[in-house]
Amino acid sequence: MKALAIDVQRNLLDPIGEMGLDIRVETRTGDTPSDRKARQRVRPPQMLLTTPESLSLLLSHTDAAPLFEHLSTIVVDEVHAFAGGKRGDLLALCMARLQTLAPALRRVALSATVADPDAYRAWLAPDGDIDAVTLVRGDPGADPDLAILLPQDRIPWSGHSGRYAAAQVMAEIETHRTTLVFCNTRSLAELIFQDLWAVNELKLPIGIHHGSLSIEARRKVEGAMAEGRLRGLVCTASLDLGVDWGDVDLVIQMGAPKGASRLTQRIGRANHRLDEASEAVIVPGNRFEYLEARAALDAIEEGELDDEIFRPGALDVLAQHVMACACAAPFEEAAMLAEVRSALPYSALAPEIFAQVLDYIATGGYALKAYDRFRRLVHEGGMWRVSHPKFIAQHRLNAGIIVEATMLNVRFRNGRGLGKVEESFAATLSPRDTFFFAGLSLEVERIDGEDLFVRATSKPARIPTYGGARMPISTNLATRVRRYFADPAQWPRFPADVRDWLEMQARRSVLPKPGQLLVETFPREGRHYMVVYSFEGWNAHQSLGFLLTRRMETAGLKPIGFVASDYAIATFGLEPVTDPASLFDRDVLEHEFVDWVQQSSLLKRAFREVAVIGGLVERQHPGKRKTGRQVSFSTDLIYDVLRKYEPDHLLMRAAWQDARARMTDVGRLADLLDRAAGTMLHVDLARVSPLAVPVLVLIGRERVTQGTTDDALLIEAEALVAEAMRED
Repeated sequence: MKALAIDVQRNLLDPIGEMGLDIRVETRTGDTPSDRKARQRVRPPQMLLTTPESLSLLLSHTDAAPLFEHLSTIVVDEVHAFAGGKRGDLLALCMARLQTLAPALRRVALSATVADPDAYRAWLAPDGDIDAVTLVRGDPGADPDLAILLPQDRIPWSGHSGRYAAAQVMAEIETHRTTLVFCNTRSLAELIFQDLWAVNELKLPIGIHHGSLSIEARRKVEGAMAEGRLRGLVCTASLDLGVDWGDVDLVIQMGAPKGASRLTQRIGRANHRLDEASEAVIVPGNRFEYLEARAALDAIEEGELDDEIFRPGALDVLAQHVMACACAAPFEEAAMLAEVRSALPYSALAPEIFAQVLDYIATGGYALKAYDRFRRLVHEGGMWRVSHPKFIAQHRLNAGIIVEATMLNVRFRNGRGLGKVEESFAATLSPRDTFFFAGLSLEVERIDGEDLFVRATSKPARIPTYGGARMPISTNLATRVRRYFADPAQWPRFPADVRDWLEMQARRSVLPKPGQLLVETFPREGRHYMVVYSFEGWNAHQSLGFLLTRRMETAGLKPIGFVASDYAIATFGLEPVTDPASLFDRDVLEHEFVDWVQQSSLLKRAFREVAVIGGLVERQHPGKRKTGRQVSFSTDLIYDVLRKYEPDHLLMRAAWQDARARMTDVGRLADLLDRAAGTMLHVDLARVSPLAVPVLVLIGRERVTQGTTDDALLIEAEALVAEAMRED
């Protein structure tokens, strides 16, 4: 969003300058210097490009009313990117506040990838009045030119990055003016950049861009791209949104796209003009990913986008917004409730729940009300007001919806910053260790407080790891892949090795039909395997893997472990699974799931996030930022108190909502378990099936981190393939 704001500003300033208009256009994001932010409140520009978080902070100042009373229009660009999440909750609340301050305010939203326009019309409209929002459909423009890049020998059985195709990707960069190479994670972006640089025989200028790089590094790359000085740029979702660089004539997606809407958005970065086709290439990481890529291209050709999911607004976000409003001016409870309910995510908010939110801000809740540091609001003369000015400063320092892991600054000895790595990754480093970052090989010199000091080196290095859930394959693409299985008439379109894979699976076992849950069991090398082809995404499969192995343990099946991909789960143990249906009872979500979440760190991590967003725990004090350990220690203490004395606390409920809905994709789990009861097909095999190879290879990959060599891993993978594809 920061890159988008800068790019929109750049593209507005040129025509404004050409027409000689006296209009100032400025940005206000987390990257904006504090002196400029202060000046903007005194002398605001005619057009301000900002983010939901920065807008919320503006609304927390006492001069918010005069600042916004003449606001004429708010334009929500790329509305699909956040409307259904917590940032969308915050923006909806901010728009409700702006509508109160400027009743004649006009709202506009833009997007190129909306499957259900009416859902967004309701989200945008005051009080959800869909008829108040006019839908304007633009010309779709030229059809895109899309292709799947096939390797020179064969599509790999495993992997999800497309690294094998580095030389072919570099050849594409050499034959185009400017190429964006999209990766699904920051770690993969660093890895792909190194792979491309290693085969960049022409020494073409290529760069890297992701959200953990310093503002200086990002601005330098963005400026070079805008001026046409780069031939290639490896990037992540940091450039998903509508950045308009006209010289980009090719987009390459490394690995599977995970959704037709996301791929459409990324394709749109190439030839950002209506009259020219956008050219894009997908590099699938394995055979399942080839089918996913083909599904995405077919969906785009048919104009099908991914479904959007809207859910009730989060209570931790509401608490933060109410506190922001109180920082600006005292408010009356009924009027604030009416304003909040005019935002669609909170339109069904019950008065008693809103009263609980106010009580939480005012006392911290029943178990915490004895502590003055949680008493942020008081009720006097029929109005709610901030109890002490220190809480206003505290709110502005700590407000925000994005709760990232604590980061350390990566710096050279002279103080020059390169960006940030997560504290958990830095904790694994010692002096003289090396890692790739910002396109450089860096050697650790020392860690000093929040700074990780490094020097450039030519030594081999590893890639930083970043937390966070993986993007799951969309339901629409998963459904299309299932259709391919059931329709051999589609197979001639696929490469020969993919056809052979599917044909051998059909002979040796079965291919799951749409809506069917295929479960294969087979022995191998003294272990018994169960592979479930559920297509519900990595996040849901991780959760289900934990639950299945717990049930297997209870049933005496002696499970050893499990691995998961976007497409399947494989469990392995010492006893055969003869009745898989018994492991998939619907009540697994009501009993084992609850027990597992409470005993794991999942709920604590969710509580840590809602406690920070809801203002219960501070990330920063004036002049000092808490370390990740300090934040964790504070939230864990409060979590233990609330779990024991007030398990129904507002933030405990919010944490459960997060843990269930976002961190584990529990909705997809529930659908899977419902489907299992009536559609499960159990096939007991004498040996591994072709369809199982991609997920079983992951077991070998996990052992690599424990010292197994790459050669041994390759031998194991080849043995699996030979066994699965044997004709007898």
